[in-house]
Amino acid sequence: MSAGVLLINLGSPDSPSVEDVRRYLREFLMDGRVIDTPWPLRAAIVYGCILPFRPKESAHAYQSVWTKQGSPLVAICRRVQAQLQKRVGIPVELAMRYQNPSIKDALRKLADKNVEQLLLIPMFPHYAMSSYETAVERVKELLVEHAPRTTLTSQPPYYNSSDYISALVGSAAEYLNSGYDHLLLSFHGVPERQIKKSDPTHRHCLKEANCCEVASPAHTTCYRAQCFKTMKSFVGAANIPADKYSIAFQSRLGHDPWLAPSTEHELQRLATAGVRNLLVICPAFVADCLETIEEIGIRGRDTFLKAGGNRFTQIPCLNENPLWMAALGKMVGTFLTLTKADEQPASMAEPVSTIREWQKTGSSSQEL
Repeated sequence: MSAGVLLINLGSPDSPSVEDVRRYLREFLMDGRVIDTPWPLRAAIVYGCILPFRPKESAHAYQSVWTKQGSPLVAICRRVQAQLQKRVGIPVELAMRYQNPSIKDALRKLADKNVEQLLLIPMFPHYAMSSYETAVERVKELLVEHAPRTTLTSQPPYYNSSDYISALVGSAAEYLNSGYDHLLLSFHGVPERQIKKSDPTHRHCLKEANCCEVASPAHTTCYRAQCFKTMKSFVGAANIPADKYSIAFQSRLGHDPWLAPSTEHELQRLATAGVRNLLVICPAFVADCLETIEEIGIRGRDTFLKAGGNRFTQIPCLNENPLWMAALGKMVGTFLTLTKADEQPASMAEPVSTIREWQKTGSSSQEL
């Protein structure tokens, strides 16, 4: 059977117009894994509190980062798709969980190329219900509807994969070697309630302050624990002293408790504490997008400088970094080897429902 690859990321509006941004936000925020409240309440929040006001503000933000090729996220991901296609020699398509290029169109293109064994690579290193889980589950739903004979293999989260960590360290080396006072690792934030909902034990996550440091099966679906693991692996591999880095979580929405500290508050704290030369890296994103270019690179920079900082340097996302492209190629190579040997482990085919099996099968290179 013919094999193929589907890369999937979160998404972007088709243009920075208010109308297109509103359409994007409507689809994004009405996803029950993003705003995880009952539909009537979710609809009241989205249609009553967000859509009347947020699209205009977000459209202005998108206008500040839009390129001749369109959305930075989509343009970068298309280049990654093209490079991976050349590297692996099998069909590679790109989809966004929301808006375009759509999952339906990508699946149709793959079906036209007679792909019956599909590797899905979510471009999210960490497990979160509002990113990794919603992307994987939506692809599953649409496969049943549009390509029921296709066998799906989903790449597990790779937050601690040696290839991913090596790519991060390699991409940051030039900036780390140039000298700095402090490194801030800014991860995308999620509400605390989603961390608790993703805990299969229902008794570990956020029960204690040091829960992420205590071994638990919950860590296989705990976004917070995986972010801390990425941080520790990265600073260890890059030989960053313990007093020269910290972690924060960005992109808060609403008034419920979110993971802390917030990036905005941490930027202010660091400047007030005397940090003058700051590096910022965003390991939860593998492609630069609105949240890295505008939220961190523009607004975050302004926050730090106004609070007393002198120099703010943002390390780009992995984007098309050769080490990252090699890591993606290795994922595909492993998939092809397993496919040819007809020994595909159940864990890769059903990453959400059998997530605890990853350790047993060795299908993931991460240390859980």
